[in-house]
Amino acid sequence: MTATLSNTTAPNTADYGGDEISALVLDPGYSVTRAGFAGEDVPKSVIPSFYGIVPSVSGPKHLYGENAVHTPLPNIEIGNPVSQNGVVEDWDTATQLWEYAITSRLTNTKPSNPLTNGLNDKTDDLKQEMDGVETQERPLDENPLLMSETGWNTGKGREKLIEIAMENWGSPAFWLARSGVLSAFSAGKASALVIDVGAASTSITPVHDGLMLKKGTLRCPLAGNYISDQLRLIFSTAQPSVPLTPHYLINSKTPVDAGAPAQASYRTFPTGTEPNPSFRALQEERILTEFKESVVAVWSPGRLGGHNQHGGTNLDSARTQNARPFEMPDGYNQLFGVERYRATESLFDVKMALSDASHHAPTPNQTLPQMIAQSLSQIDVDIRPHLLSNVVVVGGSSLIYGFNERLKQELEAMYPGPRVRIFSPGSVVERKFSSWIGGSILASLGTFHQMWISKKEYDEHGPGIVEKRCK
Repeated sequence: MTATLSNTTAPNTADYGGDEISALVLDPGYSVTRAGFAGEDVPKSVIPSFYGIVPSVSGPKHLYGENAVHTPLPNIEIGNPVSQNGVVEDWDTATQLWEYAITSRLTNTKPSNPLTNGLNDKTDDLKQEMDGVETQERPLDENPLLMSETGWNTGKGREKLIEIAMENWGSPAFWLARSGVLSAFSAGKASALVIDVGAASTSITPVHDGLMLKKGTLRCPLAGNYISDQLRLIFSTAQPSVPLTPHYLINSKTPVDAGAPAQASYRTFPTGTEPNPSFRALQEERILTEFKESVVAVWSPGRLGGHNQHGGTNLDSARTQNARPFEMPDGYNQLFGVERYRATESLFDVKMALSDASHHAPTPNQTLPQMIAQSLSQIDVDIRPHLLSNVVVVGGSSLIYGFNERLKQELEAMYPGPRVRIFSPGSVVERKFSSWIGGSILASLGTFHQMWISKKEYDEHGPGIVEKRCK
């Protein structure tokens, strides 16, 4: 009978890398992929999860990294191996993208074969020496890997992740952790209600004693990209409409007064070499992200479509607030008043959602307050007050001004009895990278070494072991 490593006894140093070698933490998301060494404060490698596709003689070529996806190369197209719901659709590309995130900043890339790199004239003597080297040199031969996953990842998806780590990258040990649990750990909590407002989706994850409560884990598409869609509708229906022209199309611009038409000279591309519309969409999203960071806010107190204590409407009150200026890349600039609140209001109140033929209005159950209510209704009534007093808010889109204040107001209105306490990092880095930071903390703990799934265990039990060990 083959001996197996117990999850209560620390494995041999050779099985998991030991204290001498730092574990790596990989946190892939729809918008950004983060990678770095366990024990560090921030990930050293942060790259877009988008990738460029350019035509070449040998077929489509994939380009990874910040510069690759923002350079208007001829006929460049933008793709993403991860779907809007956070599930991997293209495993081959995802593997290459994640490997780039690791090798570009953290480890050395696999050395090329001297037989084929053109640097050696006489290769006869090398042939025998090089036999098997291609399979020996792998990016994670010396580094255990902790990887994050969504709370709704499938069993097949989980098995595929450990296969990639063990077989493609040669990692000596592996662990898979739910991103919601890691975000709770980053806030120093073993039990929490984690609200993660990302780019493509918002997730509600109840965590109790370090374990995700799967019944209460929910997700919806009302997140950063949804707010961007609301802004597009606001800009297109404004009188006059607000132009959304990306930087790469601008050659030069002349300053103009607020509200005046832009005066700019625009870049043209030779026929047949224009970047794909997907490239323009990504560049427009960069403008909208900057707009969200500097202009957009969440209205409080009360709901934007409701009445205030003086008998007037909150919409009228919003119009009296100081407007904020914003300049588009082509020089068009404007003061934005009530629009800055309108874009986010439907996260909380579905009646304020804007929609058209290609952007459908959300359902009442998809708003943030209703999602939280549905999540809490699925879990034991005894632990609900504890979770409400430990609400952890993370994700880049939660950084919008006034978000936490409005969320607290909505929760207190729904649950007047329990004490509602919101914990949210003030630092932008900690808010955006919370699940990576939680993984960094977890993988650097000495007591965690006994948890790793070693290569030996993987070889004995196959990829199915991840379902048994990583709850």
